[in-house]
Amino acid sequence: MACAKVPLDELHVTEHFGPQGKERTLPALHPDRKEERCFLPFKPPPEDGTPALVEEFLEHAQFISEDLDWLLALPHDKFWCQVVFDESLQGCLDSYLRHAPRGLDPFGLSSSPAVADMQRNIHRSMFMVFLRMATHKESKEHFITPAVFAEIIYNNYLFDIPKILDLCVLYGKGNSQLLHKMIDNIFTQQPSYYGDLNETIPSIIQVFDIILQKCGIQSEDTGAGQPLKLNANRCLTAMTMPEEELADLVSYMCDTCTTIHSFLDIFPEACSTFKQHNFLNRLPSFYEMAVPDLEKAVKKRNFDKSLQEDMWRRVSYSRKKMVEIAHLLLQHACLQPILEGSENVASFVEDLLQNFTTFLQEKRFLADYDEQFPLADDISLLQQAFPHLDETRTSYLLQGVESAWESVGKKRSFPSVISSSNHRAGAKSKTGRDLAASPTEGAGVSGVREELRGAEAVSYTPRKGDNGAVCTVSAGELESLLSHIRDLLPDLGEGFILACLEEYGYNSELVINNILEDKLAPSLDKLDRAMARPVKNELPPVLSTRSNVFDDDEFDVFNRDRLDMSRIWKGRRQGESVRATLDDKQHIEEQRARYQAYQTVVDEIPIANNPSGDQDNAFGLDDYDDDYDDTYDANQIGANDLDEEDELLNRRPFTIPQVLRTGKQVQEFDDDVEEDEEDKNEAVKKNHFIQDPAVLRERAEARRAAMQSRKGYRPPPASNVVGGPKGRGQTQETIQDRRRKEASKSRGANHNRRSMADRKRNKGMIPS
Repeated sequence: MACAKVPLDELHVTEHFGPQGKERTLPALHPDRKEERCFLPFKPPPEDGTPALVEEFLEHAQFISEDLDWLLALPHDKFWCQVVFDESLQGCLDSYLRHAPRGLDPFGLSSSPAVADMQRNIHRSMFMVFLRMATHKESKEHFITPAVFAEIIYNNYLFDIPKILDLCVLYGKGNSQLLHKMIDNIFTQQPSYYGDLNETIPSIIQVFDIILQKCGIQSEDTGAGQPLKLNANRCLTAMTMPEEELADLVSYMCDTCTTIHSFLDIFPEACSTFKQHNFLNRLPSFYEMAVPDLEKAVKKRNFDKSLQEDMWRRVSYSRKKMVEIAHLLLQHACLQPILEGSENVASFVEDLLQNFTTFLQEKRFLADYDEQFPLADDISLLQQAFPHLDETRTSYLLQGVESAWESVGKKRSFPSVISSSNHRAGAKSKTGRDLAASPTEGAGVSGVREELRGAEAVSYTPRKGDNGAVCTVSAGELESLLSHIRDLLPDLGEGFILACLEEYGYNSELVINNILEDKLAPSLDKLDRAMARPVKNELPPVLSTRSNVFDDDEFDVFNRDRLDMSRIWKGRRQGESVRATLDDKQHIEEQRARYQAYQTVVDEIPIANNPSGDQDNAFGLDDYDDDYDDTYDANQIGANDLDEEDELLNRRPFTIPQVLRTGKQVQEFDDDVEEDEEDKNEAVKKNHFIQDPAVLRERAEARRAAMQSRKGYRPPPASNVVGGPKGRGQTQETIQDRRRKEASKSRGANHNRRSMADRKRNKGMIPS
């Protein structure tokens, strides 16, 4: 067998061969030493919980699990013979990397714990096999020469770039450190994989171009220098392509973005290779063109609810991963060397600022990037690591970020203080596109129900502010805007500047840009640019223009210099007792004369000065009004009423309030009240009748039966659980009633106290 401290590629072993057991010496890595064993290809778990499919998967996966355990138990030389020369093993490993469930893939593991356990075992065994394949030295006695190991894994395709990408997706979440060590060893021992990665990145970029082409979008990079196809105008778009094709396209984009992010997160050394292929410029451009169309198609088209939620989740997840990919590339390819103080720091700073400047054109991508990884933080780190940073350029970048937020319909504070010259530069840096607002941020399913506006580019035209002519800034902010514009354009008058600010929603950058480029609205072109600020009329004092119900009364302190202080006191007057206050009935005497005037009711008012002297005309009876309207003379008012004559003609007698009555009036009123009560009692005695309670119960029962019949109520069947005397047998109805009672008695009362208590305890309602 194996000798101590001899590499496997130089080791020779002696084995018995043939039926007669002859000995022969072979290299340790030889095809004849391979065990004859057939490894089955992996099949994914069933999506539904059909018992037949579950049983088939468990049986198939059991064979794979046993084969992998047997492989891992082999000694070092036997393991490598099996790995190198067994094609069925490579087919099994490749099939698992291709068909293993990803994070967003729905599969029915939760429906069957046995399926979940089997999938977990295979997942772990596969990772252990790949980990052992990536290790050239297991111990001091079992190892392979690094150069030979590099040739073995490269020439036999034990590892390639697609396999490494799939390994990062499947195992990167909980084994990032171990997986990084494994991939780093592969790339260190065999540098040819960097060349393969360099050839793979154009294929990844081509994936983005294919997605744009499927969505009917012509990329600037792919469309340049190529003739337009004859059927280009008939190309399907995201809104017109079939549902299955759109779902596959979204899944394709999601898998690509997830794979790239996992690989760069686990193996950051590959970031420089991606950056060399201008990946940082292609990714934001793809994000800006493809994501709005896909989101609009998922939102607007009528899909199955579950399919629509899955597609929206994948699109949102892809957006997040694309932003994180850009951050990883900038972090490891530009910012990390700057913070570590490597050589040519100025070139890395220039490269980072150039990439940020490129992002300014893709406003939607820049806003989403700044939301997850604020650009101001990276610039702050640059200012600390590189003191000679150009402040004008950084201010220009921060203004571009603010403009990107505004263009997508978001608002955020701008923390840095910018000089007036930088404001001029920022005002001239406006691009010719205004993208619509981004949908809800994040990867939630509830985003499907939020409003989504399209991302088609519109021409940039001067627009009026949302607030119209209403000033939404304070006086101090308005003065600051005026002084800021006057510093840049001192020849303008304050009145003209105020009119411009009012027209463009008090946006100083927009006002400066339109003035410099001569794009003012027609209403502003007619104004005099040296117009002074209008004089504000001072408002009169509040006290002189106030209106109140207490004006000019005896206590009006605003209009009277002297008040009668004897009329003002707090609490009880000094020198007065409570008894004297209660005995004072002066207010009653003052009101008595007023109510006594109401006792005399006349229909005719005598005329004081009668010029004619006629007695009949003394009450104004002969006066006839020519303007009298006889509209209602023909109407018989009250003729058809059922009221009695006396009720219509008689007046209600006037009643003096009790507090104003004298002693005689009070006694007369009490006598009238007693007479009325006696009359009422006599009437009640005459009409009083007590009905029979049995009759009332019958009526109530009849009403209840009628109501139940209308609602379709059926009374429960009679139950006879008592039965006859013991020992004489029971009827079939009694036996069934007793069985029914025994089965359903746990629904109420105290029969299920323990189960309900356990349920409350499990929900945390009872402290355990």
